[in-house]
Amino acid sequence: MRVLPSGSTALLVELDGLDDVLGLYAALVAEPLDGVVDLVPAARTVLLVTDPSAVALADVEAAVRRVRPRPGRAGTGGTVELPVHYDGADLADVAALWGVDPDEVVRRHTGTGWTVAFCGFAPGFGYCTPDGDPWDVPRRDTPRTRVPAGAVGLAGPFSGVYPRESPGGWQLIGRTDVAVFDLDRDPAALLRPGVRVRFRAVSGAAS
Repeated sequence: MRVLPSGSTALLVELDGLDDVLGLYAALVAEPLDGVVDLVPAARTVLLVTDPSAVALADVEAAVRRVRPRPGRAGTGGTVELPVHYDGADLADVAALWGVDPDEVVRRHTGTGWTVAFCGFAPGFGYCTPDGDPWDVPRRDTPRTRVPAGAVGLAGPFSGVYPRESPGGWQLIGRTDVAVFDLDRDPAALLRPGVRVRFRAVSGAAS
């Protein structure tokens, strides 16, 4: 663990990998540190934003070094179920990569429990990590200039849902009709760090 100041009111905790991030984040959510007003996890870091009127950064650093990370990838923010039409343009390519048929890709994706590790790229884009052994799906050699909102994709060890139309290089295996980001909803983002995700296969045309 490496702890660095980030401006005058925050600390950036650098860790060895995503499992360490998830463990520390879960521990900090379960037992919040005094004076810490926000936590922002990423692939190898956790940012702790503090209230300078309530606590000194040195005290927060000492406290976070005493935290015992929680093992595993247990969620901290409830469960979201996403119905998915598994008709993505890259479903057959992912199946060929794994040496299976497309139905097996669907079975593995829906049969896996996922946890949102962190958010990024676009508002509401949650990087979901699988329970058990890590996945490894290469990104497309040539990114698409337009990926529709609701597209469900795979890239590296992650699965995710595009919250809005945007460029993207993930392997698209399906689509969901659920708006994962909506400014008129509270909270706007369904997929937040710590949320558990279950993907469920549905058939028929999207509404």
